[in-house]
Amino acid sequence: MRFILNRLGFFFLSLWAAITINFILPRLMPGNPADIMFAKFQGQLSPQAIDAMKKAFGLTDKPMITQYFEYLRGLLSGHWGLSFANFPTPVINIIRNSLPWTISLVGLATVLAVLIGTSAGIYIAWKRQGILDNTLPLVTMAIQALPYFWVALLVLFVFGFKLQWFPMNHGYSTDVTSGFNWPFISSALYHGFLPGITILLGSLSGWLVGMRNNMINTLGEDYVVFAEAKGVSTRRLMFTYAARNAILPQLTSFAIAIGNVVSGSILTEQVFSYPGIGNQLTNAVLLEDYPLIQASFLIIAVSVLVANFIVDMLYSRLDPRVRRGGLANES
Repeated sequence: MRFILNRLGFFFLSLWAAITINFILPRLMPGNPADIMFAKFQGQLSPQAIDAMKKAFGLTDKPMITQYFEYLRGLLSGHWGLSFANFPTPVINIIRNSLPWTISLVGLATVLAVLIGTSAGIYIAWKRQGILDNTLPLVTMAIQALPYFWVALLVLFVFGFKLQWFPMNHGYSTDVTSGFNWPFISSALYHGFLPGITILLGSLSGWLVGMRNNMINTLGEDYVVFAEAKGVSTRRLMFTYAARNAILPQLTSFAIAIGNVVSGSILTEQVFSYPGIGNQLTNAVLLEDYPLIQASFLIIAVSVLVANFIVDMLYSRLDPRVRRGGLANES
């Protein structure tokens, strides 16, 4: 219980720090976002109209501490401001519409890469010096060494433009109705295949090679050799004795990967014009849409913190030494 409370305390402290930094950073930038935005109108608006728009956007001259508490109240109540580029659309609506696309695409591709890479790493380590052990790490590392956007453009050109097997942009066909129905789901899967396979190929090597190396080191431990000498079955030796301990470093990497699901999709969504949060963030930066930039960074920070907290809990479950370390500090 002490360990869980410590991790919860660290989580909320980090969350408060992320929210506070997210509030302060835009206000430390040189210039005033409001002046930059209204300068685009080049004197076409009257002072009264500018004051009315500033109130609508929530741009005030109140003291910083007052703005901070209003910002916190807005976060809790779901009022994250209005988008400059999509006025008068609330930022929360843009995030709500784009985030599921990113999570479903990058999240699913990341989970598949972890499962395939880790399983293959266990197998080729067990069958080391075989043909798969000699070829798979080299092939996957060669793919990962290629620039990410270059692989995405190559896949798009070959399978989208030349062969026309898959669509080249958007998240679903315009002739289907979005919702929980099979035509929409099948269309979304069809449109998401190329960006998904690009993410999977680009991240597979790390999981495969990492698990292979961890597994080989674990197989050389005395307790594994002793278990093998005692006649433990191959399946139990591979998964219960070796893989369970070898997979612990993979969990740490998995936490980082899951935390980067939101932020790691920017290039993919740009190349494939995918309607996710990465595409929205890029457009927000280009159009100087500060409320949307601020909300996107906050979503990225919160996703990283939540992923790390979940993996901390899993790590303590798989490795009891983590919990004992917490109890030792308590004594």
